[in-house]
Amino acid sequence: MQVPGPLKSLFSYFPLYSYPPLNAKGNQVLEYPTIWVHPSKHHTSADAVLSSDVECLKWQAYLALRGLSNIRVRFDVDAQGAIDGRLPNLHVPFDASTTYSWTAESNKKKAISTGPIDDSTELLSAPHIVEWVDVKLAHSASDDSWEGYRDEATKDESRAWVSLLEGNVHAALPTQSFLESLLAPPAPPPASPSLDSIIVPPPPPSTGLFSFIPSYSLTLFSPFGSTSNTTGSVRISPATRKAVFEKYADAIKALSEKLGTDKWFLGSEHPTPLDALIFAYLYCILQSSELVRTEVTRRVNLVAWEWRVRGTVKAAFKRA
Repeated sequence: MQVPGPLKSLFSYFPLYSYPPLNAKGNQVLEYPTIWVHPSKHHTSADAVLSSDVECLKWQAYLALRGLSNIRVRFDVDAQGAIDGRLPNLHVPFDASTTYSWTAESNKKKAISTGPIDDSTELLSAPHIVEWVDVKLAHSASDDSWEGYRDEATKDESRAWVSLLEGNVHAALPTQSFLESLLAPPAPPPASPSLDSIIVPPPPPSTGLFSFIPSYSLTLFSPFGSTSNTTGSVRISPATRKAVFEKYADAIKALSEKLGTDKWFLGSEHPTPLDALIFAYLYCILQSSELVRTEVTRRVNLVAWEWRVRGTVKAAFKRA
């Protein structure tokens, strides 16, 4: 059956072109572990390998401080392409001789899949990175009940420092989520007064450094990303912002005093997960605004410690 003349004439204005197939990177053999992270602020530079996101950077530091090296970094993967929509992810070659806690679940998914499955690699979410490293280094959690700290008391103290970092320090760090929230449209006022407005007394009149900064609305976000999709809107007063930065300054001061001249925090002989987290925060703080950065730069021991650890972490990574 021939195409009618008028229709054929119309189609002539929309010619069909054929292009050669793309040489997808997925067809290449994965030789080295590759971590997918949010990009660095200087990701266009060839030697930029550290993420500017605290969550991603703490896992980069964790891998490096555990002694791993030759790890590749990818900045070109969007969070939507990651497991559960959250970075970082670790892409590793598949090792058939090793059994992980997630192996059974992976086999189950492969059994019910109707499409092609790549058996040569595995993609791990952040919670699985610790187990992968332990297996890689032939280390078991039962080998060290103190997780690298000097004793049980120091291990418990490390939990308090983690809470301080993820609370008071993170609140003052202008992350990308914070900047995006400033652009969000203001939410309509609640139909009834919130619980906070009933229980918490009104703040005192704003004075000092932050008094000239106007109030603004932002969408609340949880440190390190919450799995909840519930968001709210709150108007932050200058007095509240001032209180946040006062707590932040006190936390940085305590951090500096605790470090002193030690090589690792809490006097540990070797780096611990706490050191990885502290480095991630110090690095991101030193890349942020002067108002936040000054609290760290005025403390020489923190700056010197961050510089030393940064060299160790950067040496463990290369651009993919």
